[in-house]
Amino acid sequence: MVTRLSASDGFVNDGIIERYRRFVDGGAGMVVVEAASIHGAKSGPLLSISDDRFVPGLSQLTAACHEAGDGKVFLQIIHFLKVARSGWRQKVSDLSIGELEALPDLFADAAERARSAGFDGVELHMAHAYTLSSMLSRINKRSDHYGRTLENRLRLPSMVLQRVRDRLGDYPVGVRFDADESIKRGYSVGDAGKFAVRFAELGADYISLSAGGKFEDAVHRQGQPLYPYTGYSGDRCMPGDNLPDATNIWMAASVRATLRAAGHNTPVLGTGKIGSATLADEILNRGDCDIVGMARAMLADPYLPNKSKEGKLDEVVSCIYCNVCKSLDERFKTVVCYLWPRGADQAPRPGETVPHGISWNSAEPLTAEVGLGEVRLAWPEPNGSPAGYDVMRALDDGAFERLTACTRTRQLDNEAVAGTVHRYLIVPYSVDGVKGPASNIVEAEVGA
Repeated sequence: MVTRLSASDGFVNDGIIERYRRFVDGGAGMVVVEAASIHGAKSGPLLSISDDRFVPGLSQLTAACHEAGDGKVFLQIIHFLKVARSGWRQKVSDLSIGELEALPDLFADAAERARSAGFDGVELHMAHAYTLSSMLSRINKRSDHYGRTLENRLRLPSMVLQRVRDRLGDYPVGVRFDADESIKRGYSVGDAGKFAVRFAELGADYISLSAGGKFEDAVHRQGQPLYPYTGYSGDRCMPGDNLPDATNIWMAASVRATLRAAGHNTPVLGTGKIGSATLADEILNRGDCDIVGMARAMLADPYLPNKSKEGKLDEVVSCIYCNVCKSLDERFKTVVCYLWPRGADQAPRPGETVPHGISWNSAEPLTAEVGLGEVRLAWPEPNGSPAGYDVMRALDDGAFERLTACTRTRQLDNEAVAGTVHRYLIVPYSVDGVKGPASNIVEAEVGA
């Protein structure tokens, strides 16, 4: 999960250390540190592991994480292709055989550096818009033995994994790739299952599945390099609030079934809008995957695991999947969460600040105004300067569920439908995630 906390020099800094230290402190079982480049190509804010000079900073990162808790810390390592502000991008068809065949050693060198820096394992990044993902793609049309057929598309990624495994022995190595490219003429779970079997045969310790995030449908903004999460495939990679929870988990279930049918017990990690421990438990209990990955949910609250384990579900700051974090990444700005206190560049720690007593100034602060097919909610800011608000909605006599969360004192519900009574209430929360008293309940019904 890119933070944009690093500079273009690729070195670890205090901000990056603190970001990842809090994930371990918050109870994550395994933290995968954002992609680090294995080669010295120029890029924006991106970690690097292309040279031994980056090892001391990475060692400080792992030391801080291991001191914070028992969670394991892996480094994701990546090779990427060139992009330009004009919209031009390098393709795998542009690379010579010599350039391709240099990659296995580059990955193995980087993995050795990660081990020397104290990481508990590495994750080979073969997903989204990057080099190895483009080799796996169905639209890899190289005419040599690195393109077109499934076996040829698998050749270089297999060489990379084999070289890393040969060089590092039983050091833990995971592989992350797309279960579905989510682009026209791209591959889906049929090919992904075959990839997983091959990687399991070569000794991958786990399979991590993503989706989409491709250059092929990226929207070019004049004067800016292509960003591979702007098209439909980007929406599938980071499902927003318009898509259902656990959007992509069916892909993990399919690939896992293929692995098990082939006799492999390699753990499968599923991701994609899994925002709570309750949902994670349901997914694991169904057997859809063996490990649940959370990115944006853990960005919103790095302490989600411990709060959930301790039964403090009401204190979890829950991701609303507004994707403000994604838009910050796109603009090369420091990635923060919309739900954090204004100006914060790290999530609040439990007890970091003393929660102010939150109270409403009137008995009925919440009001609702019905418009053309919409309900406009408004309320005054309560005492105690809350960090944000959960907007709760119930339909007819049903239970209240969170419609969204916001930091402003108004909210529009444009999904209200005629023939249903909509009931609303507002629950403020402090920077620690501690909920304040609920507002009054208002009812509204839009006309047909």
